[in-house]
Amino acid sequence: MATRTPLNLTDVERNELRRLVRRPRTPRAFADRCKVVLLDEQGLTYAQIGRKIDMREQTVLKWRKRFLTDRIAGLRDKPRPGARRTITDEKIAEVVRMTLQEKPPDATHWSLRSMAEASGISRSSVNKIWRAFNLQPHSAETFKLSNDPNFVEKVRDIIGLYMSPPNNALVICVDEKSQMQALDRTQPLLPFGAGAGRAAYP
Repeated sequence: MATRTPLNLTDVERNELRRLVRRPRTPRAFADRCKVVLLDEQGLTYAQIGRKIDMREQTVLKWRKRFLTDRIAGLRDKPRPGARRTITDEKIAEVVRMTLQEKPPDATHWSLRSMAEASGISRSSVNKIWRAFNLQPHSAETFKLSNDPNFVEKVRDIIGLYMSPPNNALVICVDEKSQMQALDRTQPLLPFGAGAGRAAYP
């Protein structure tokens, strides 16, 4: 038998593959592909691996090659081509700019209907753009306007990182929790001393 190229699994990859196999929500086909890699590392032949997970040898070899090329990301299904997008990046940028920098002529903030009429796209498309960029012009208490001229490009980069992270990358989002100060957790609050509004000294 020809010498196989070693997979050279890292500890992180091995643990992640095991986690994906054990996780109940992992699709069966994806879990089987993870098993291919784990069993291959144990030195089993393609035929032995195929018998254990009911997979053809050619299919075992296919997913092994995909892993060698793209690691764990290569075990996932490639996105299927869908309908061609009809809304351009320029139109998306225009909707975001109007939302942030303009107001409708007869209201204090944009609605789905007014933005759809002003931009010439459907309400559902406006809603998707607002959700993608986390825009809430109808929420007067929490919505904040951004004057950053590069806002659209920056948000597009962030969304692109979420949707298509680099190989072997771990993307973590950290955000503040409103109405909660981190310092409140470091020390317990001391009770007031005698006399309201007056510091208590021994």
